[in-house]
Amino acid sequence: MSALELQGVSKHYGAIHVSRGVSLSVRHGETVGILGPNGAGKTTLFNLISGDVAADRGTVVFDGADVTSRPAHERARLGIGRSYQIPRPFGSMTVFENCLTAARFGAGLGAGPAQARAVDALRMSGMLGLANQPAGTLTLLNRKRLELARALSTSPTLLLLDEIAGGLTEAEAALLVSELQVLKQSGITIVWIEHVLHALMKVADRLVVLNFGEIVCDGKPDAVMADPKVRQIYLGTEEHGT
Repeated sequence: MSALELQGVSKHYGAIHVSRGVSLSVRHGETVGILGPNGAGKTTLFNLISGDVAADRGTVVFDGADVTSRPAHERARLGIGRSYQIPRPFGSMTVFENCLTAARFGAGLGAGPAQARAVDALRMSGMLGLANQPAGTLTLLNRKRLELARALSTSPTLLLLDEIAGGLTEAEAALLVSELQVLKQSGITIVWIEHVLHALMKVADRLVVLNFGEIVCDGKPDAVMADPKVRQIYLGTEEHGT
């Protein structure tokens, strides 16, 4: 049984089709990177998995259960956690309070277990030393790490990361990658949208490339990046034969 199965999932807004019959399987403990140009349907795909938007057609199966009709908060309680491309902290609350809120209302934990889970999430994301700092005063790197910590506070078995390395310096991205590599070793399943390729290549077991809402390539990272379709569509280059 896979951790996640998408079966012919489609979404459109009027005449604009942002997801076109996407079928995708993610194994337990696997890290899958999602690539594609702007407008390819990557964030829509995450929204369909997390329940932020409803699919027009197709089926979303999580841990063997059909969750297609379940709202986002129910999927979070089942174990689907996510971060957002643009960090959304509660700026007037402390880092710890942000994570505690996620544990209490995202995971539905009682007060004691929620506090313990929030501390664990802060430790895993390297943010424990900033637990009492107001979230609104954090640097971009630490806002990204807080996004990760809040997602982890919901006790996910499937973690969706949306461009978590975007906007970071090379050194900051390297630090984040090292933390994600440790997290990966814990056995959590990760699906990660990212434009920072060198970061993604160090963590992902597999890459999936989207274009115009469709999967155009799926496979091992080196093979995907060498694929002529990917070079043309994603990297903007063409392979000319004789």
